[in-house]
Amino acid sequence: MSFISKRSFSFSRKLCNHFDTFKLVERLEHQQFTRQQSEAIMSILKKVVSESMTDLTKPMVSKVEKERAVYVYKVDFAQLKSEIQLIEKNDFSLMKAENERLQSQVDKLRQRLREEISRSQAHVRLELNLEKGRVRDEASAQDIKIRETDTRIESDIANLRTQMEAIKFQILQYMVGTMTGSGALFLAYLRMFR
Repeated sequence: MSFISKRSFSFSRKLCNHFDTFKLVERLEHQQFTRQQSEAIMSILKKVVSESMTDLTKPMVSKVEKERAVYVYKVDFAQLKSEIQLIEKNDFSLMKAENERLQSQVDKLRQRLREEISRSQAHVRLELNLEKGRVRDEASAQDIKIRETDTRIESDIANLRTQMEAIKFQILQYMVGTMTGSGALFLAYLRMFR
C-alpha cells in the first residue's frame, strides 16, 4: 500500500501546477503581451514557484515518512507498554513474594507467642498447684499441731481435774480428821471438866 501511495504522490507532484497557467497566459495577452512573451513569463513563473515550493516542502515530511514515523512510535510505545507491564508484573510478584514472606514471619511469630503464652500459663499453673500443695501441707501441719495442742490441753485439764479431785479429797480427809480430832478433844475436854 505504501508503494502505491508513493507512486501516486510522486506522480501527482510532477504534474502539479501551483497556479492556473492557461489563465495567466490569457491575462498577459490581455495586457498586450504576445503569446510567446506570455508563455515565457508563465514558464519562468512556473519554474520559480515550483522551485520555491520544492524548497518549502523539502524540510516537510512526506506522508510515507510520517506513516513510518507513526509506525515506529507505535512500535516503541507498544514495547514501552510491554516493558512497563513486565516491570509491573515483576514488581507485583516481588511484592507478593515479600508479602508472603512477611506473612509467614508474622505467622511464625504468632505461633511462638502462643507457645510462650502456653508455657507461661503452664508454669503459672504449676507454681499455683505447688503453692496450693504447700498451703495444704502447711494447713494440715497446723491442723495436726492444733489437734496435738488441743489433746495436750485436754490431758492437762484432765490431770488438773484429777489433781484437784485428789487435793479436794485430801482436804476433805484433813477436815474430817481435824473435825474428828477436834470433836474428840472437845469431848475429852467436856469429860474432863465435868
